[in-house]
Amino acid sequence: MANCISDYAANKMLDHMLGTTSWTMPANVYLALFTTNPTSAGTGTEVSGGSYARKSISFDSAASRTTDNSGKITFAAATASWGTVTHWGTFDALTSGNLINFGQLTTSRTVASGDTVELAIGDLDISVTGDA
Repeated sequence: MANCISDYAANKMLDHMLGTTSWTMPANVYLALFTTNPTSAGTGTEVSGGSYARKSISFDSAASRTTDNSGKITFAAATASWGTVTHWGTFDALTSGNLINFGQLTTSRTVASGDTVELAIGDLDISVTGDA
């Protein structure tokens, strides 16, 4: 699952790294599911209704510019169709909040009523690239 960083996170990282303004670490990070591609500006169509809610997620410490989820992620069973889930995003809040990063799922999935979405440990890879 390739990923991109949001404008919010990019600006916060630059300010923090260059000594302009400190960036406070989020108390929790939440995984969101999308039916359209989010953008770096924070737009996109997040799943809603049908018992959907973002899930708290934890990560391993980064090494070699990459990290992944350190625990299994299980969304509640859908009580109505969520549509076709194509993308993911991480946020600093359970509702609203700031998009941190986002990406496309390796395989899109149509979620019908009664379906459960799960990601195994290590399924959500987040990396930073940057060689000139």
